Amino acid sequence: MKLKSLMLGAAAAAAATTAQAADLPVAPEPVDYVRVCDAYGARFYYIPGTETCLRVGGRVRTQVIVNNTLDNGAWGNRDSDGYSWLSRGYLYLDARTATEFGTLRAYVSMYSTVTNGVGSSTLDNAYIQWGGLTAGYLSSNFDIFTGQTFMGVVDRNWSDQTTNQIAYTAAFGNGFSATIALEDRSNREVGTYGGTRAPDLVAALGVSQGWGSAQLSGALHQVYPDAAFNRTNNGGEDSLGWAVGGGVVFNLPMASPGSNIYFQGFYADGALSYIGANSTVGGVAVSDYGPTGSTSTGYSLSAGAYIQATSTIGLALDGSYMDIDQPTGATDLTRWAIDGSVQWEPVSGFVMGADVGYANTDPSSASDVDELLFGVRMQRTF
Repeated sequence: MKLKSLMLGAAAAAAATTAQAADLPVAPEPVDYVRVCDAYGARFYYIPGTETCLRVGGRVRTQVIVNNTLDNGAWGNRDSDGYSWLSRGYLYLDARTATEFGTLRAYVSMYSTVTNGVGSSTLDNAYIQWGGLTAGYLSSNFDIFTGQTFMGVVDRNWSDQTTNQIAYTAAFGNGFSATIALEDRSNREVGTYGGTRAPDLVAALGVSQGWGSAQLSGALHQVYPDAAFNRTNNGGEDSLGWAVGGGVVFNLPMASPGSNIYFQGFYADGALSYIGANSTVGGVAVSDYGPTGSTSTGYSLSAGAYIQATSTIGLALDGSYMDIDQPTGATDLTRWAIDGSVQWEPVSGFVMGADVGYANTDPSSASDVDELLFGVRMQRTF
């Protein structure tokens, strides 16, 4: 009987001890919660375990452009696409860290596209900024204003180039700044070039204040024809091309917040990319140098306006005029283009709109070429 009592007592004691142990608090695993970072604006968060702030964003775009509907355009050629149907997805990453020498920033944007069933992927931007130093792939420092219509279904002629570069910008206060940069020449070659030897040298002076902004730009560009051209011209000497430009944007708060108007002009000698020319303009071959090695010259003028008609509706219009004078033996040409759009933003970040554009290219040795295009777009940015 005593043995039985002892065994029962031992079992009761063990049960009580187990219950008390189960009731003891257990220290939770440490959790590194994501913290909001408000040092650089909205939507930044600290990367857990670091003092680096990250913003993640994206965009989805789908659009249809009805290609040149005129007789000499896409609809007059059975083998040309009458429309271009595009869907595209973007990813944006913006990482920033405060240092004793200024903010250290790394920015990446990329997108994948399917157009008429053909897919592609593109690196849009990839650069590092530290204080006034910038290095990587981004818009040229020569560029001033690159248009503000919703789609821009026809090309307008101005400097608009993304390129590899290394640049330093000095801020002087009150909105004034100066930039000096080396930029990859590859993106500025108009015509048939030899291998890369020297990057372009670009400089800019700018001001940005409450009334708007303005910029003066200059560039030096190596004109370096390929070996075949040099053999034909008995090893002609290479030349130095150059370009200058200026532009101004005026805010129009008296019309409505967000409204503005801009003007800009560019001149180039042996550096036609800086006025917005490519190797083919309206079916006409264009080059920085002529058959005898002399350089081509040209200029472009452009202007545009954006009006925030209501809190959700925006109206935009851009236009440009370009004149290219090529050396004897090559074709001179003029081109003008105009593009207009209306866009509706019923919900913040979600925009729908339509765009129409017309252009005329008039070569000196052939009939002129007209372009008329239409487009509609739906876009969500987040």
